[in-house]
Amino acid sequence: MAKEKAATETIRIIAQNKKAFHDFEITERFEAGIILLGTEVKSLREGRANLKDSYARVKKDEAVLYGLHISPYTHASHDNHEPERVRKLLLHKYEIKKLLGKTQERGFSLVPLKVYFKGSKVKIEMALARGKKEYDKRESIKRKEENRELDRLRKRDRLS
Repeated sequence: MAKEKAATETIRIIAQNKKAFHDFEITERFEAGIILLGTEVKSLREGRANLKDSYARVKKDEAVLYGLHISPYTHASHDNHEPERVRKLLLHKYEIKKLLGKTQERGFSLVPLKVYFKGSKVKIEMALARGKKEYDKRESIKRKEENRELDRLRKRDRLS
């Protein structure tokens, strides 16, 4: 029964942080739940979220997300939410302890990669990441351009 449920759960991506792959070297990924208000969930169903400049921290045995912008729900009257409020992440104790140890190491950060619906629940994919230096970023761009050029050449050769 549980396997059938997992296979039928659909994933619908709400927002992605594409810039994180440019700015950070991703070492480990994990999934977390997020505590939201009703108007936030309704706004997310409309696809109104922005992960730019958001990050997470571990404080006092709990993980907290900062800077996730969820636009106010358009059809709410007076009881709307604060767009960039601090939100608590739902993780197991052992995951929090592991992240606490890793983030205290020099250079590691918790970066959100994407927010998505998994079935009816809102999940966030987080990454343990280390910031790239400027020359690393240039090297990544150069490698991508080379791969793109190779793909163009292969495609052109196949069509000929």
